Amino acid sequence: MSEKVLVTGGAGYIGSHCVLELVEAGYSPVVIDNFHNAIRGGKALPESIRRVQEIVGKEILFQELDVLDEAGLQELFQKHCFSAVMHFAGLKAVGESVEKPLEYYKVNLTGTIHLLETMKAHGVKNLVFSSSATVYGDPSYLPLDEKHPVGGCTNPYGKSKYFIEEMIRDLCKAEPDWNAVLLRYFNPIGAHESGRIGEDPQGIPNNLMPYVAQVAVGRREFLSVFGNDYKTLDGTGIRDYIHVVDLAKGHIAALKKLKENCGCKIYNLGTGVGYSVLQMVKAMEKAAGRELKYKIVARREGDVASCYANPALAEQELGWKAVFGLDKMCEDLWRWQSQNPTGFSKN
Repeated sequence: MSEKVLVTGGAGYIGSHCVLELVEAGYSPVVIDNFHNAIRGGKALPESIRRVQEIVGKEILFQELDVLDEAGLQELFQKHCFSAVMHFAGLKAVGESVEKPLEYYKVNLTGTIHLLETMKAHGVKNLVFSSSATVYGDPSYLPLDEKHPVGGCTNPYGKSKYFIEEMIRDLCKAEPDWNAVLLRYFNPIGAHESGRIGEDPQGIPNNLMPYVAQVAVGRREFLSVFGNDYKTLDGTGIRDYIHVVDLAKGHIAALKKLKENCGCKIYNLGTGVGYSVLQMVKAMEKAAGRELKYKIVARREGDVASCYANPALAEQELGWKAVFGLDKMCEDLWRWQSQNPTGFSKN
């Protein structure tokens, strides 16, 4: 029997790509999602998971469940014997978190506490957590390594990720038989090369590349570039973009690390290379074979000038390294967006 791994929020962008890699690596993922950020497909499945099934040619166990539902979680853990949990479920829009802090703390913190309590009650003590480079706040040096101070977050979303990291660290300290790998993502973009699954933001995209892709496919008229007076090569913000399939493979490496009884470990998942907004626009123009309109507008509150990873530790300790470059990220993003102009939904 292959190991069962619970994937919370597994119908989302990163979750669904990880579910695919789990199956490819010989695991049996069990997916839960509350459809907050997922489109319903046929047979009571999220459309993303239905398509993952198509790609891998295997059935994937799915249950509609919210991590805030304690009784539902208890029932789930009684039904399945999990070797580990991958925790993606949570709210993730920076701007929205500033407007709705309580909702973010409730879902992200309380949801995680329910999950950890249920894991503890059922003796499941292996966790991979989906964290974010946002925990670093405004970088005091670059590239960012895992020793960089954390907690100086500028928004409730980032703070919620930081608080969860602290909860997990404290738990691992108090109970040495727990193992957790906290993965700090930089900026995941792109899509599986089949073009069947990808990022499908509901409403106006908060992140650069889905927005750029929607401009390229004609869903949006132009891109607003927030500020061109940063201290960078062309004045626009620099970020570390990583292919979502590389990111997903990092989670498989993290699962293997748990087997070493590693305690609590923290790793950056990035490429170590920063690209500016305008460089990303150019790369997408190349992939899509068309010119993309953009306008320079005022800076956005809370944006830092530059942010990119030092990913050396993940390579040393996980044996993982990002392999896909910018052209591949944009080609795969364009394939997904051009084949699915309205994402997973029909209209």
